[in-house]
Amino acid sequence: MTDPRVARSNALYARAQQLIPGGTQLVSRRPTRFANGVSPVFAARGQGARIWDVDGNEYIDWATGILAIILGYCDPVVDQAVIEQIHRGVNFSISTEVELELAEELVRTIPCAEMVRYTKGGGDACTVAVRIARGTTGRDKVLFCGYHGWHDWYLAANLDAAASLNAHLFPGIEPIGVPRALAGTAHPFPYGDTAALGTLLDEHRGEVAAVMMEPFRSERPPAGYLDEVARLTRAAGAVLIFDEVSTGLRFGLGGAQEFAGVTPDMAVYAKSMSNGYSFGAVVGTRAVMEPAARMFVSSTYWSDAVGIRAALTTIGELRRRNVPAQIAAYGEQIQQSINEVARSTGCPVKCGGLVQYPQLQFQVDDPHLKAKVVTLYIQEMARRGCHGYASFGLNAAQGAAELQQTTEAAREVFTLIAEGLHSQSIDRLLIAQPQQETFRRLVH
Repeated sequence: MTDPRVARSNALYARAQQLIPGGTQLVSRRPTRFANGVSPVFAARGQGARIWDVDGNEYIDWATGILAIILGYCDPVVDQAVIEQIHRGVNFSISTEVELELAEELVRTIPCAEMVRYTKGGGDACTVAVRIARGTTGRDKVLFCGYHGWHDWYLAANLDAAASLNAHLFPGIEPIGVPRALAGTAHPFPYGDTAALGTLLDEHRGEVAAVMMEPFRSERPPAGYLDEVARLTRAAGAVLIFDEVSTGLRFGLGGAQEFAGVTPDMAVYAKSMSNGYSFGAVVGTRAVMEPAARMFVSSTYWSDAVGIRAALTTIGELRRRNVPAQIAAYGEQIQQSINEVARSTGCPVKCGGLVQYPQLQFQVDDPHLKAKVVTLYIQEMARRGCHGYASFGLNAAQGAAELQQTTEAAREVFTLIAEGLHSQSIDRLLIAQPQQETFRRLVH
């Protein structure tokens, strides 16, 4: 069953499935990640905190471009800088000065950065980091925690049934197309468990090139945890890599590493660093990065001046507008407002986590019923002009109007959910198919 208000979106998606395997280029954009049949599928334009779908509906985008937007859609300062760069040229047969300008900015800004390489996105940034770590150490194996993209080095973990990615990536994903010869080269470890990491390092002593992890996502790491990870990794002679593709600069200009007070050997960035323009960066200490000069790590479009100019301008605007502090204050407002609505409506939900990325936790014991409740929330918020997951991706364009609209919508939706749970009528209220939890992450 589908909602007629998104009829064109759903018709376009039906066409897309005939032409594009999976229907989208990114799993997180698939309709099954939202409220399939009710949530918008195709966007027409965006401005500030909002998007408009191809059916003409307006939404606050609480997915904020899958966390790629940090200043707001079509930020005039960033877009103007990009337009001016386009008029000068974007891809030459020699390098451009803006590459050096951004490298100098990153070295000034990010604690671990002494040298820099660029990419066009987060997945290839992770892969470049792994290549450099392997080349620098002369070792092959990688231990990891969290989600690090689609490349062979990472999906190789699912070639070994005992080293499943279920808690890190997609439950039940098959490593189709990944060479079986890579089995045993990548091993996951559980977040927050230093003993498990220590055991893996002991089991693969002298073979581990890198420990790659998301330092955190929506919850603060346990006290001392990241410090102990760093100690264990370095004692084993491996390279510690923080994947900051999703956390990015939302927690401060020095990234999650500065926020956590633990400096890795390398870090990778993408998404919001360039406010949605295609860009990624690998940064690290000179000792780890300098050997990459002798490695074949090379691509024409990594020097594309559009993404580099966008990143340089975005960082400047984050600093000028003090955006990380703005995001933290706004996230706190959201948590307070949503929790007050939850209390007043009697809906069993709490808005918690780090204020930079507020998360809804529905307190429903039955996991199947809980999945339906989450889908009902996404469905009904979409019908009230709020697109997203059961979470709030923040950007600098969000303000009082977005907070008010979302709070009013949540009041109506929480009331509906509370009544549906009381009368056992959640199924009757659902139009959409239950949301698929493709990202059941171990890292918080």
